[in-house]
Amino acid sequence: MEVVIKGGKTGLRKAAGFTLLELLVVIVIIGLLAAYVGPKYFAQLGKSEVTIAKAQIEAFEKALDTFRLDVGRYPTTEEGLNVLVTTAPSVGAKWNGPYLKKGIPPDPWGHPYKYKGPEAGAEFIITSEGRNGQPGGEGEDADITSR
Repeated sequence: MEVVIKGGKTGLRKAAGFTLLELLVVIVIIGLLAAYVGPKYFAQLGKSEVTIAKAQIEAFEKALDTFRLDVGRYPTTEEGLNVLVTTAPSVGAKWNGPYLKKGIPPDPWGHPYKYKGPEAGAEFIITSEGRNGQPGGEGEDADITSR
């Protein structure tokens, strides 16, 4: 408290501030808002990770197509995606890479992408095993594959 002299009179004036009850009400309101918005935010975060994985797989597909144009074939399973960054001895002089500027990133959940070459029956298959890193699954744990 402070002493205030106004017009020749001396009196006491209370310091301005919030009461404990007012602070508790504000904290409860912030908590309710966080409980409402938080789950919606994290659901969107999971969807964006799936979108990122699909975009990375598409970038790999484009790089593999460029590799095929230069070399005449897709990489084997043994050569894997690493042949897009560094030349393999089996590729020889036709390799005109690197085909990816920044190397092979892991999927959005930190797991490596799986690559199966043309011997797998298709041209190639690139797979991210989702959030859990295991084959199969549903939702965010579902596999994301190329083509």
